[in-house]
Amino acid sequence: MVAEVGSIAEAQERFGTLLEQQAARVAGIREAPPPTDFAALDTIKIGIIGGDGIGPAIAAEAQRLLEELLAAQVASGKVEFGTIDGLTIENRAAQQKAIPDDVLAEIRDYHVTLKGPTTTPEQGDEWPNIESANVAMRKELDLFANVRPVRVPRLGIDWMFFRENTEDMYALGSQGLSLGDINMDFRLISDPGAERIIRMAFEYARANGKESVTVVTKANVVKTTDGAFLDAARLVARDFPDIRWEGWYIDIMTAKLVDPKRRTSFQVLVLPNLYGDILTDEAAEFQGGVGTAGSANIGTRYAMFEAIHGSAPRMVREGRAQYADPSSMIRASAMLLSHIGFPDLGQKLDMAMDLCSQYEKRIQMTGRATGATSREFGDYVLETVRSADLADRWQAAVERERAAAP
Repeated sequence: MVAEVGSIAEAQERFGTLLEQQAARVAGIREAPPPTDFAALDTIKIGIIGGDGIGPAIAAEAQRLLEELLAAQVASGKVEFGTIDGLTIENRAAQQKAIPDDVLAEIRDYHVTLKGPTTTPEQGDEWPNIESANVAMRKELDLFANVRPVRVPRLGIDWMFFRENTEDMYALGSQGLSLGDINMDFRLISDPGAERIIRMAFEYARANGKESVTVVTKANVVKTTDGAFLDAARLVARDFPDIRWEGWYIDIMTAKLVDPKRRTSFQVLVLPNLYGDILTDEAAEFQGGVGTAGSANIGTRYAMFEAIHGSAPRMVREGRAQYADPSSMIRASAMLLSHIGFPDLGQKLDMAMDLCSQYEKRIQMTGRATGATSREFGDYVLETVRSADLADRWQAAVERERAAAP
């Protein structure tokens, strides 16, 4: 339900409360702990969250691959898997919570989580107006960086997106109000919130041999919030004189991302939350759509890895959940492996996914009985990961595709 207020004075009081809450949150940003050192942990705890809709089916396939790749670490006690239940829309609605308290407490017991999609109610549907579980988790665990890679070697595309996760429109998306026929939502970008996501993008660029960072805003029109984001980029860039950076407006950026003459020049992109949501979905289409793209949600203490698509309740209603494409969850698993200190395993899984979903494609996912099941695709990826000539097959496929590209 929309929060309705009866007077301007009541709206002012509500807005004042929001400002107080956000001031406290921003103060906490400055006191955040240092990043987790996974190498120093005796045991890295990985929690698997099935979610709802098609989530449990595709999360199961991703877990299978993780357990295969980390078998030695599990046997030695370095890695431990666990299952976290209760993040279904039914349970969340019954408890009137974006994340029920007991589920959140369990999530906090793990260093990283792999999460299946969860249903987010929209205005006017059958569910109560509870906040998105994703947004709530990002705020509760301060997962301020949403990191999404898009790689299509045959097109020369190698993008890494850093989308701010805890501010902007989504952070206050359920806190709007209506006064008569006036409806308002709120947008927030803080200086420390902008600085830390932009710094992470620059640090990634330097660590991975990238030459440029693109900062995306609409600062020519949205001058206060987007202007603050652009100012933060100017400030952070002083510490990275070896990295070239430039600002782009979101409207022309969406156009140039599909421009074959321009798109290959982009490397690392950093954006506020809403623009990042839109642009990364567009970018994902180049490698097969949002169903094929994974993402990381990273904070200093916790991290959560997930698909970037929704829970597809229609597929469940139509009895097609077993045909859901697990590619997004598997891509997210590759990012998880790299994050916890096993980049070679993450790269191995990424190469297998390139072969299975872009280059060889021996089986097809259609979302229906005309294609493979989630399990069959998982078996295909597992077989590919185990193959002794994986790297050679991948290199040959990349060269073959590049030669064929127009």
